Amino acid sequence: MKQGQSGAGEAEGSRFRFVFMALGFVCVGLGMLGVFLPLLPTTPFLLVALWAFSRSSRRFHHWLYTHPRFGPRLQEWHEHGTVPVKVKVSALTAMAVSLALLAFVVRVKWPVLAVAAALMLVGAAYVLSRPSRPPGS
Repeated sequence: MKQGQSGAGEAEGSRFRFVFMALGFVCVGLGMLGVFLPLLPTTPFLLVALWAFSRSSRRFHHWLYTHPRFGPRLQEWHEHGTVPVKVKVSALTAMAVSLALLAFVVRVKWPVLAVAAALMLVGAAYVLSRPSRPPGS
């Protein structure tokens, strides 16, 4: 393997490697903001970052996947598809607040509100359908 190549499955050498790397760092940044801002989710951004790093940098993928604070949740998602109860509550609360803001502050027209509500309902159903803990715990 030539120096600078990281391995199979990565976008090494392609014109998209930089895009995936940038997406990964933007999502890590947004995920870090989510630690401090209650309505901004952390885990979905870190999942996208993990995916983007898997396409661009084995080193950053490993760093995020084994991170002491974020790694265990990412590993549980990867291995078991779990969404902890705290994350479910946070996601549903963010959706409800967003819908209320659209309805009462922004005052979007009802068709836009209906589409937003339908999309949020699909997202809520998916989040609620995921197990909260790995099997056997």
